[in-house]
Amino acid sequence: MKQQNNHSFNQLFENSIKENWDKNALTDFNGATLQYHDVARKIEKIHIIFEKADIKKGDKIALCGRNSSMWGVVFLAVETYGAVSVPVQNEFTPEQIYNIVNHSDAKLLFAGDVVLPTLDFERMPALQGMFLIPDISLPFSRSENLTYAREHLNELYGDKFPKYFRKEHVSYYHDEPDELAMINYTSGTTGFSKGVMIPYRALWNNADWALNAIGTKLKKDSKVLEILPMGHMYGMVCEFFLQFLLGNHIHFLTRLPSPSVIQKAFQDIHPNIVVSVPLIIEKIIRKNVLPVANSAKMKLLMKLPGINTKVKQQLYDMVNELMGGQPYEILTGGASFSKEVEDFLLSIGYPTTAGYGTTETAPLITYSDYNVFRPGSCGTAVQNMEVKILNPNPENGSGELLARGMNVMLGYYKNDEATKAVLDEEGWFHTGDLARIDESGHCYILGRIKNMLLGSNGQNVYPEEVEDKLNSMVLVDESLMLQKGNKFYCLVYPDKEEAAKMGLTDEDLRNVMEENRKQLNNQLPSFCRIAEIRLYDKEFEKTPKRSIKRYLYKDAIDA
Repeated sequence: MKQQNNHSFNQLFENSIKENWDKNALTDFNGATLQYHDVARKIEKIHIIFEKADIKKGDKIALCGRNSSMWGVVFLAVETYGAVSVPVQNEFTPEQIYNIVNHSDAKLLFAGDVVLPTLDFERMPALQGMFLIPDISLPFSRSENLTYAREHLNELYGDKFPKYFRKEHVSYYHDEPDELAMINYTSGTTGFSKGVMIPYRALWNNADWALNAIGTKLKKDSKVLEILPMGHMYGMVCEFFLQFLLGNHIHFLTRLPSPSVIQKAFQDIHPNIVVSVPLIIEKIIRKNVLPVANSAKMKLLMKLPGINTKVKQQLYDMVNELMGGQPYEILTGGASFSKEVEDFLLSIGYPTTAGYGTTETAPLITYSDYNVFRPGSCGTAVQNMEVKILNPNPENGSGELLARGMNVMLGYYKNDEATKAVLDEEGWFHTGDLARIDESGHCYILGRIKNMLLGSNGQNVYPEEVEDKLNSMVLVDESLMLQKGNKFYCLVYPDKEEAAKMGLTDEDLRNVMEENRKQLNNQLPSFCRIAEIRLYDKEFEKTPKRSIKRYLYKDAIDA
């Protein structure tokens, strides 16, 4: 399962730029568009800066900013030069950014216009300079060579290409399979961020998988909306790598991706695939479609033979319009899909599927096309990867999911102890996720091992399963299950917008939640029933992939 040396990651991008030279490549939403040749020219200018500033192959270069065309250009410039990119989530605090920049030994930092003003250059003493991503200006520099290169960039570019820059000038660093390409710091839900060392073979295999598994299904010259953070591997592979290598047109939101903003962008752009975390799709469907689908009239019509087919088509059309009218499929990942919403989409025949992965596998481990997708699963092992369950429970086959293959990381940067804890001698990566695998190879994720709670009779309790049920109940926006002693509690952030429309007080909401608790307990085994539901006044803090940071709330019941 070794990457062939003539199939380098950078070669894929070099080929795509040459093949799609005059096509639209990257557009900032309601902003400017770069064609593939524009991307190539900007990459070349950044390479000139690197060369003149004595940046070597393998040097670390950090990027921190919201999704944008220039974020994509800078990332490609770093990788195709042979340097090591260090994407940093723009939601991180300045203190977290300093820690990552310093820990990674980054020589340069490219920061967005929202992030850069919040940073203190003096807190990152090893940096040679700090660039502003939108225009690649250099407000902070400790290097005369770097300052000279930026101030004389157009002159240096003109000297290198005295006539004009052409396709044949595009020639990128030829990477080796096990060479370090990227250090991606896990956002995680534990509060501790580790630097995942991703080799070129993992990026190449993820890109090649995406081209074969998804790219062959999309029509030529497709459009896509980049929703997920570029610094997160899921969005990087399934939205950016895939679409750029297909010669498609990528649109960046360049703003906070709220469900309402995304819904409007879907209808403006008409994407040919929707790649998202479940939470965004769930909120769009719950707000706009489920109230219609769950009405007494619709439920009655669904029971009538012949008519129910027309009703399903009507609901299908409603969902399709919300998704922009043209997606091949909705692909979710990063968290488990709400059973209620997934079951609804599948019941009306809407093309829906899920993938599963980790930062440590850059990211893909499993995926299935919607045509062979099994409800509740996250697909089967992707190309050049294998999965197994460690010490499966004889009753239900569940256990820790292990993965091995080309996508697996080299280890954690400067952290051998953490590496040895998850990578065994046979090359298996221990995901920390509880799962089972059915006879067809489809994986079903039950929850995180570290999140698992213990019932009064010693039974394992998976809070994600309980939360999924509660999240589908009246006026529940999101929930979190916690344990105190031998009792279980749920924190609920209510649907405040709907409650306000109905004129409900906090006391009314508490009464609603008590009814929800009774209904929920009727669906749960006795050993994991909920003692109390408590209202929480604001949305739970989340990672960039929209997982709740559970560690922040472990003592919330004492409050």
